[in-house]
Amino acid sequence: MPATPPSPDTPGRTPDVLSVSALNLAVARMLERNFPLCWVGGEISNFTRAASGHWYFTLKDDAAQVRAVMFRGRAQYAGFTPREGERVELRATVTLYAARGDFQLNVEAIRRAGLGNLYEAFLRLKERLDAEGLFDPARKRPLPPFARTIGIVTSPQAAALRDVLTTLARRAPHVRVILYPTPVQGAGAAERIRAAIELAAQRAECEVLLVCRGGGSIEDLWAFNDEGVARAIAGCALPVICGIGHETDFTIADFAADLRAPTPTAAAELAAPARADRLATLRANADALRLAWRRRLTEQTQTLDWHARRLQSPAAAIAHERLRLQNLRAQLAHGAGRRLAQSGFALTQLRTRLRAQLPDSAPGRLALAGAGSRLTAGMRAALTQRKRALAALTAQLELLNPQRTLERGYAIVSDADGRVIRRPQDIRPRTLLTVRVAEGSAEVGVTSVQPTLD
Repeated sequence: MPATPPSPDTPGRTPDVLSVSALNLAVARMLERNFPLCWVGGEISNFTRAASGHWYFTLKDDAAQVRAVMFRGRAQYAGFTPREGERVELRATVTLYAARGDFQLNVEAIRRAGLGNLYEAFLRLKERLDAEGLFDPARKRPLPPFARTIGIVTSPQAAALRDVLTTLARRAPHVRVILYPTPVQGAGAAERIRAAIELAAQRAECEVLLVCRGGGSIEDLWAFNDEGVARAIAGCALPVICGIGHETDFTIADFAADLRAPTPTAAAELAAPARADRLATLRANADALRLAWRRRLTEQTQTLDWHARRLQSPAAAIAHERLRLQNLRAQLAHGAGRRLAQSGFALTQLRTRLRAQLPDSAPGRLALAGAGSRLTAGMRAALTQRKRALAALTAQLELLNPQRTLERGYAIVSDADGRVIRRPQDIRPRTLLTVRVAEGSAEVGVTSVQPTLD
């Protein structure tokens, strides 16, 4: 900050002289440091909108006035254009326009007077619902990529509806549209909007739901700052896109929705991607696929040609193998014949050597024939002698044969255990005995036993 000018009474010093621009700049800096950003209320007067887009006007009340400027970068987000005599509230910094020395307000934001309470209520509700997790991004659902039925919650008379329908007809004429009519401002509008959203969710006729209306003041949009509307949007089973007001307008419904669009037209564009764009994408993908297949076919054709050059004709391969087989057969025949001839010659030599080594077997054969004759005669004599001895033994055995004894009238008596009875003492009364005779056997009962009398 420039030094304070010295007193003219100070002896020996020349007083510092400030330029007008330095003075105004020092005052402007002092004002900006001592007056932070604040809200100022008053009435619009002498409003001018320059070609550059800046707003120049005077803010006054019954006792005073002050110049104000709102540059284009801020004015474009104001949401409305002030009119002469309209009461407004400005959020501004206090400064000095150094070029003219004019004391003025540099406006950051503007709103109609009396909206401060509404804005505070908006902030309180937003903070509370946000703390509950109603605006949590993790809760929000993705939009269907190709919606075939779109529901719209708005007023049938709203210009926003015409904008949405025009956009949908232009971008996606195949999409079916279902309107859930409701007032979008005024008394009872919030309850009607909530009911329309719940009805759309209950019917489940569409795949995405648009909640929209055109621009307006904060009072006009207040129905979309209702807690019931926000909870209905958050609890809706359908993905919800909110397109309310202009780009600078934010409502509680925007935060609760799955997706916020700056305008109703933008909401329609988000809900239904342009068919022409999709077709162009499909054509581009088809061209890319066709090119890829052509490239692949070319590569495979080259590979086939390379393999074809390496592949020998089956007829040539068979002829080659046939020639090779004939060569092998000739080699086998030649080798086998030579080996056979060698073996035959060796066999002849061995036979000759074997004949030379064999002894004279004629005397031995004569001796063997004589011995055979003598052996045959001896065996016949021995056999005759053995037959005679066998006949004698047979006759003796026949004399001792029990059967011959039985045939002479004798019998063999045995008890039940097969023991032969030889003495009367071996017989017990009232027992059964087996009597064997020559031509069979019989069982007899013993009634009494008489001892043999001497």
